[in-house]
Amino acid sequence: MMALIQVLTLVGIPGLTLLAARYVKPMAWVGPVVVCYAAGIVLANVPGVPFVPGVSLSVSEAAVPLAIPLLLFTTDVPRWMRLARSTLLSFVLACVSAMVSAAVVGAAVAEHSDEWWKMAGMLTGVFTGGTANMNAVGLALGVREETIVLLNTADIVVGAVYLLFLVTVAQRLALLFLPRFQNTTGWDERDTAGEDTPLRPAWARLRGGTLALLLAVAIVGLSAGASMGLLGRLDVTLVLLLITTLALAASFKPAVRALPGSYALGDYALLVFCVAVGTLADASRLQEAGVFVFAFCAAVMVLAVVLHFGLGALFRIDADTVLITSTATIFGPAFIGPVARALRNRELMVSGVTTGIMGFALGTYLGLAVAWFLRP
Repeated sequence: MMALIQVLTLVGIPGLTLLAARYVKPMAWVGPVVVCYAAGIVLANVPGVPFVPGVSLSVSEAAVPLAIPLLLFTTDVPRWMRLARSTLLSFVLACVSAMVSAAVVGAAVAEHSDEWWKMAGMLTGVFTGGTANMNAVGLALGVREETIVLLNTADIVVGAVYLLFLVTVAQRLALLFLPRFQNTTGWDERDTAGEDTPLRPAWARLRGGTLALLLAVAIVGLSAGASMGLLGRLDVTLVLLLITTLALAASFKPAVRALPGSYALGDYALLVFCVAVGTLADASRLQEAGVFVFAFCAAVMVLAVVLHFGLGALFRIDADTVLITSTATIFGPAFIGPVARALRNRELMVSGVTTGIMGFALGTYLGLAVAWFLRP
């Protein structure tokens, strides 16, 4: 009975957090991810709260495999090939910059942590894809729970500083050494994503979300079965790679891409993961490792951005394209709108969102590749 209550608590907290974020401005400003991690840490470290670590571990291990296909079902792979050359090139350069940066910084601090190569892989995942990729890489590599919590928190804090830079002075500074975007059509309020799309009926969202969830469960089951059949055991790395591959394959079907509610469910599953992992964190160990992890994350991001901008200048890619693809890889599709608005360039909205989704699709592969390359 207590285990059931714990599971319901872990699954329910994200819902309460999202609801509160609509009405409490400070909570909306901090963000649901931070609140969910904090809630989990508080629950785990308050005396008298009977949380069983094994239950939280099981929930966390189930959340990410479900989140990945739900997030990837919206991927339009054929559309990737129709991207403008400069956008696709800038995206590739952003990914290469993140991989090189994580490898260089990781190797430089190797003597300070036994998990440096795993952290480098996780940061590659998040700086080419998103939070789902970072956590998938962390689970696949068996990273300690405290490290996962710290890296997620550091990514949020460091990312907030970079986002402020992007929406304020980034364009003016980039134009000092990058060409200007040609034939921009500006921005007006009607360009807000989804503003002119009528809301789907509740029953349609419920039906679409249910079908997406069932398909995601089927993909997870098939991947786990394949791992058992091939290796005789559940290999987390193989399972996650199979899930990513099968989800991308399913996304080729237009009916799957059009399922309403898929992305929102995937995002919710990630928040459940945040709460569950938070309950596994020991507050005293967080304090011990905090400064190092934050410095590691900040160094990787700064070097990745500098390399990306430098390569953009070398290949003569325009400033707006470099900035929008940097946003796509480091933050994902959700932040394309605000940055495009700040750039006053609606032409890059579609390509920015598309490259952000491309990052989701590739982040886990790239993160694991970097980790395996650096593995001592």
